[in-house]
Amino acid sequence: MKIGPYRIVSLETGRFGLDGGAMFGVVPKTLWSRSNPSDERNRIPLAMRALLILEEKRKILVDVGCGHKFPDKLKEIYRLDHSQFTLLGSLASHGLEPEDITDVILTHFHFDHAGGATCCRNDRLELTFPSARHYIQRSQWERALNPSEKDRGSYMSMDIEPFRNHPRLAILDGPCELFPGLHLLISNGHTPGLQMVKIQDGDTTLFYCGDMMPTASHLPLPYLMGYDLYPLTTIEEKRRYLQQACEEDWIIALEHDPVEQAIRVQPGRKYCEIRESLRL
Repeated sequence: MKIGPYRIVSLETGRFGLDGGAMFGVVPKTLWSRSNPSDERNRIPLAMRALLILEEKRKILVDVGCGHKFPDKLKEIYRLDHSQFTLLGSLASHGLEPEDITDVILTHFHFDHAGGATCCRNDRLELTFPSARHYIQRSQWERALNPSEKDRGSYMSMDIEPFRNHPRLAILDGPCELFPGLHLLISNGHTPGLQMVKIQDGDTTLFYCGDMMPTASHLPLPYLMGYDLYPLTTIEEKRRYLQQACEEDWIIALEHDPVEQAIRVQPGRKYCEIRESLRL
């Protein structure tokens, strides 16, 4: 997909599974399981998609999956599966090496979004993309360093520690136009300082919303994750952005939906519904 000077590709980095109840909060299993069948441990299949944005001078990644540092116990708990997809394999299919990446936008520092930014080399934790500048919101960085009892399990020290005082980490304060036509928007319902990406030219807008709305099954306003720190804030954020997406015909790129890469939406009985499925 081409928007302005950018060519945009959805990259698969691997698959994993999370508890369906945690993914849908107060929504009963009889409802969410219709479109998200669970395994014997109540885990539902989820994607970990990154966004690759190519421009003449820049090669940008938005999120990087969970990486390959997990011990076997956590691999089993989260049903990590890299048998078909890896981030580096997906990049290689587009002729790219880690050193080619110039910028990494991390929506937030939860392990399934930021873990792939670091790797083990010679028994040391190092940046996977050594030439890239990495962007995070200040409020999210502070949260990652000092998580609460509720969200501590979503942050892994092995993902965070290599970035302490690292010159390749750029800490941002609020929404901005990071590059021409590429804007960062802020969501605070799932976690403080989650940055979403909006890319637009005169004709097309693409919105990568991260964990504000992880799958197409989360289109109904009350379908929220139990992981959200401030669920009422998430509802209002979804209401605002989905209304704009309907009115302006945005393409919404989905990070965790196991089937849908991207969708266009329209008003529906449950506030919004899918109008069109797209591949990026």
